Amino acid sequence: MPQSLAQIYLHLVFSTKDRRPFLQNAELRDELHNYLGGICRNLDAPSLIIGGVEDHVHLLCRFSRTLTVADLIRDLKRDSSKWIKTKDTSVAVFDWQSGYGAFSVSPAHVEALKAYIANQEEHHRSVTFQDEFRRLCQKYGVTLDERYTWD
Repeated sequence: MPQSLAQIYLHLVFSTKDRRPFLQNAELRDELHNYLGGICRNLDAPSLIIGGVEDHVHLLCRFSRTLTVADLIRDLKRDSSKWIKTKDTSVAVFDWQSGYGAFSVSPAHVEALKAYIANQEEHHRSVTFQDEFRRLCQKYGVTLDERYTWD
């Protein structure tokens, strides 16, 4: 086959360092989500939806066939961290946690995941990030070693 084709959906989840609530300002959070979307677009991994709350982000994208997950995450975190530090003195020490979750998503589950990401503010009125991440790891069959998860 002379053509290279891929249809891979990724659900990415990562938190601010120590889950500090740097993203309490909804306007700044929306700007950050848009900026992350631009990074995805530039890496040929277009986002379908980006959401989250004051201490973490969820991103659903179509994964580029020319990237590695590690490179995508590195660029997302590095570039957005540099950008956000220029926005306001209240986030001058902003940083992302070193780790992340990256989960493959069946095309049949994309719409449900988009609704889940869109509903993050309501969801986190009753569920902590840690409990959510534990549940995601369990759902996707990922072994979680909590000694190395919550930086």
